[in-house]
Amino acid sequence: MNEGIQGAFLIGLLAATLRVATPLLFATVGEVITERSGVLNLGIEGIMFLGAFVGFAVAYHASAAGLTAYLWLGLAGAIGAGLVMGALMGFLSVSLGVNQHVAGLGITLLCTGLSLFGFRVIFGESAVLPSITPFGQFSMVGDLPVLGPILRQYALTYIAFLLLIPAAWQLLYRTSFGLQIRAVGENPEAADAAGVSVYRTRYAAILMGAALMAVGGAFLSLAQLGAFSPGIIAGRGWVCIALVIFARWDPVRSVVGALLFGSVFALQLRLQTLGMALPFELFLALPYLVTILALALAGRNAAYPGAYLQPYRRE
Repeated sequence: MNEGIQGAFLIGLLAATLRVATPLLFATVGEVITERSGVLNLGIEGIMFLGAFVGFAVAYHASAAGLTAYLWLGLAGAIGAGLVMGALMGFLSVSLGVNQHVAGLGITLLCTGLSLFGFRVIFGESAVLPSITPFGQFSMVGDLPVLGPILRQYALTYIAFLLLIPAAWQLLYRTSFGLQIRAVGENPEAADAAGVSVYRTRYAAILMGAALMAVGGAFLSLAQLGAFSPGIIAGRGWVCIALVIFARWDPVRSVVGALLFGSVFALQLRLQTLGMALPFELFLALPYLVTILALALAGRNAAYPGAYLQPYRRE
């Protein structure tokens, strides 16, 4: 490749990396907040799937009704769906104290089934998937060389990198509520003795996390694709579980993991277009293999929250 083609290839790769990392960031930060309170939410895959479906369904019908803010209404619908499933997860894991693995996997199955059933009921079985006009892209630096094309992104991408990450770090490490989340995740008995409501704090963390997971799913249907399909999440929720451990439960470090997965995912798409003589299944598996490798290297001796997976019962 000559220098011009190489430059265009690299610019396109960097721009795609930011887009691919966006839903991972929303969901990973949501899982970080949840796990910091001592609760593992394995419903993340299903909540992202439900967020993608509800967001698309609401936006589709709002658009058909002539509402100009249909995309933001779809996003609000996805957040609402995430909150409902977060409340269910809280009821199962906090109020009832059931096994968190079982509760989370059950929610994933429930969300997946509800989404597929709802899609079939609402849209039927047409051979052509319904679609909407998705969020547009824009660049905060205008048409500057190199930076302009790279930073030509969706509003949600800017929100994820410029607002969500600093806000999550501020919440966890610079607010009393963040201190309460970390306290109930490390030692709920001591937190309770200090006057912190373990149940209320864990519920709040789960609800906040589930809302962010749903936004991550809705990004795919409302921005990146403008449509909903059964394979829209494609295991991203499970990747986010790995990224939480990779980031060691820190929202800032989660950026590195999301960008790593995003860059490899974007790279494999571009390598396929170059016509390399390798099975396309290998390209599809590459981002997940890199994630597993990164988790194996960075996850060794990871310090889990002290009350991780432990239901709390007040004496």
